[in-house]
Amino acid sequence: MQKKLIVILGATGVGKTKLSIELARMFNTVIISADSRQIYKELSIGTAVPSVSQLLSVKHFMIQNKSIYDYYSAGKYESEVLDILNNIFKNKNTAILVGGSGMYIDAVCKGIDNLPDAIPELRKNLINKYEKEGIASLRFDLKNLDLEYYKIVDLQNSKRIIKALEICLQTGKTYTSFRKNIIKKRNFDIIKIGLKREREELYKRINKRVDIMIKSGLVEEASKFRSACKLNSLNTVGYKELFPYFEKKYSLDEAVRLIKRNSRRYAKRQITWFKRDKKINWFHPDDKSNIVVSC
Repeated sequence: MQKKLIVILGATGVGKTKLSIELARMFNTVIISADSRQIYKELSIGTAVPSVSQLLSVKHFMIQNKSIYDYYSAGKYESEVLDILNNIFKNKNTAILVGGSGMYIDAVCKGIDNLPDAIPELRKNLINKYEKEGIASLRFDLKNLDLEYYKIVDLQNSKRIIKALEICLQTGKTYTSFRKNIIKKRNFDIIKIGLKREREELYKRINKRVDIMIKSGLVEEASKFRSACKLNSLNTVGYKELFPYFEKKYSLDEAVRLIKRNSRRYAKRQITWFKRDKKINWFHPDDKSNIVVSC
């Protein structure tokens, strides 16, 4: 029997965790997280890590298994998840991948281009430049070194800009020249289930979830990492808005407002990313019967 990977994807707050656990129980299988922030063991509230009871109900992989101080990439994620899948498929015919990180999902389903290994000192210098001069300086350099990639990259995403500059500077070639976009062949079938809600419904859920995070101790969790606030792993919605609050640059109410706004904006970017993939079958999370049929 051909092995099968069921991918549950969608915007933040849409309801992926609950459905993935229900499907995992139904198929008697396990879950692999495709969330680029839930991998960090130091974070839990702001990254919406599944609850203890949820983690105990179904075995999960790639949850809180890295440190915020470690360098990590989509390439490493691809390698680790493929190893996990090989082991899962020795005993099971189905596995579930769930998350909203489009880059991680693409890494597993399509593969990513083979890029040169990072040079730690060069990366450190670029991060220092970003911290001192801001993202505009990095954009300027990227525009000069790789105009083609500059035209398509998310110019608000410092991590991707730094990665592209890193490749340009260490190889003397454009980052674009390494982006072959050749889909790698996998030895398992892939079924993609996209979860969607009406915008108003989704935004209301996002706002409510932020309120719950605040009541659950998000401010206290973020305060533990004030000295590490420049780390890329902490340059994420829910944390980056609180660091200025700790410095008394604005009120807690303003920080919460920004977390809600930026969470909604992040959801919009996720939806845009996934819309380009025509192989995704879209459902409302409550339409479980049709979702099961599609699996």
